[in-house]
Amino acid sequence: MSDVSFVRTEMLPQQAPPATSVGLVGWSRENLFSGPVNSILTILSLIFIYFVISGVLHWAISPTWAATSLGECREMIAAAYGEGAGHKACWGVIRERWLQLMYGFYPPYPVVPSANFGAAPEGAWPAFFRPNLAFVLLVLAVVPVLFSNLPRKMLWITAAFPFLLPWLLWGGTLWTPILVALGFVIGYLVMRFAAPVVGTIAGFILAVAVPLLWWGFAIGPLADAFSSVLPLAIPEVQSRDFGGFMLSITIGVVAIGCSLPLGILLALGRQSNLLILRSICIGFIEFIRGVPLITLLFVASTLLNIFLPPGTNFDIILRVMIMVTLFAAAYMAEVIRGGLAALPKGQYEGADSLGLNYWQAQRLIIMPQALKISIPGIVSTFIGVFKDTTLVSIIGLLDPIGLSNSIRADQAWNGIVWELYGFIAVLFFIFCFSMSRYSMYLERKLQTGHR
Repeated sequence: MSDVSFVRTEMLPQQAPPATSVGLVGWSRENLFSGPVNSILTILSLIFIYFVISGVLHWAISPTWAATSLGECREMIAAAYGEGAGHKACWGVIRERWLQLMYGFYPPYPVVPSANFGAAPEGAWPAFFRPNLAFVLLVLAVVPVLFSNLPRKMLWITAAFPFLLPWLLWGGTLWTPILVALGFVIGYLVMRFAAPVVGTIAGFILAVAVPLLWWGFAIGPLADAFSSVLPLAIPEVQSRDFGGFMLSITIGVVAIGCSLPLGILLALGRQSNLLILRSICIGFIEFIRGVPLITLLFVASTLLNIFLPPGTNFDIILRVMIMVTLFAAAYMAEVIRGGLAALPKGQYEGADSLGLNYWQAQRLIIMPQALKISIPGIVSTFIGVFKDTTLVSIIGLLDPIGLSNSIRADQAWNGIVWELYGFIAVLFFIFCFSMSRYSMYLERKLQTGHR
């Protein structure tokens, strides 16, 4: 009996995977139809999605873009689909009022002082040039902060934007934002040269007090003096003309931009060894987090004037910005405190072993890691703050929600609901979804889930 064995001397060529395990079919089998229960849930979900999408499309597809009233919309729908067409969208309200939803009552041509705001004067700049330019500068200011591979020279736009934004939107003399920016330079110089002499804490107090005195007493006379020599001014626009999505973006950008540094300082103050500083920060954070934002907005709009000197003109939008910023900063402080608490104790000991002082350790070692860990919470707070700007409609400011109520009060559009709210929802979704996607991109870039 002979035993003949076979030994392969050549490797078989690599075979392609089965068609049912790769591509769309393979993904579907693995994620949607991996078992009986999963398959049943997938089929039920697809049926539900089909009915929702078909219903939305049946409502949204409507030849009413040129309508000028709700009655005209109904006539167009009846002429196109018959009397039994059912409820369909009336898009004429968006075509007629979209500028109002975007800009509120902001005058289209506030460039030439003698120009009529209701009509375009000869040689005037394009309509809504100032808010559109402010939005473009906002994008250019944010992009170099979000993406590190861009030229660092663009950070000059980022530094100048906080001073250009109020000048472009509210108008007035250009000397005012220049002198305000100069106040920060003065504070930096005071901190740099006074701190080595009087100490860090005293130097910090001086660096805050001197710019406040500069802004409170010197800016007005100096701006008037410079304007008399070289008038660099554009027509002023009153805050009562602000509205629409422009108002939401303005409040949201200011609150988001200011709440992060304030939140960092509050988080550090809450962990400070100085009893008074720690108590103040804890009291502020717990008070703000324990009071609804709408209550703070009512305080800003009605009660704040009671505590101000008679005749004080404190802009309502500025008051709202301050309250929303403080509200967001309190929540931001807790998010950042969670990131600081998540750091191992060895990071603090390592900073001490390198001989770094407190601020150097925070800037170079502690805070970058804490912010990296806190990215999801920070972006979630940003999104929440941006959506909370719609609450200003309750205190009389005409944000998109407030304007939608005013539009529906018009007899021509009385009864319009879903079209306006749907348009507003899409605008907010674009901004909030963009922030969410950037958060995920930043997490992947920094690998926040890995140690």
